Amino acid sequence: MGLTKTQEFTKKQNDLAALAKALGHPARIAILQFLASQKSCMCGDIVEELPLSQSTVSQHLKELKNAGLIKGNIEGPSICYCIDIAAWQNAKEKLSTFFESLKDPSCC
Repeated sequence: MGLTKTQEFTKKQNDLAALAKALGHPARIAILQFLASQKSCMCGDIVEELPLSQSTVSQHLKELKNAGLIKGNIEGPSICYCIDIAAWQNAKEKLSTFFESLKDPSCC
């Protein structure tokens, strides 16, 4: 990340960018929507819900876990996943604050 000069930006800006990056793929959105629609943690194969290979789904789950949006073990045959509620609320607040920061929508 040296070439991106992320150190030149605030922690809040870097955190929001990391969140946006985690949300920046339709497969990850689909995974989050699926997990959010479950009444409990999803134990089993999410691959059945998506038109992607096991390895691709695993990579997307890893990215979501690294971003802190989901909890669970992503290795081994018995895998359970769920939304991290605290992180979900935090992400909601970050995005809301960002979108509400527009001061004058009448320009341009």
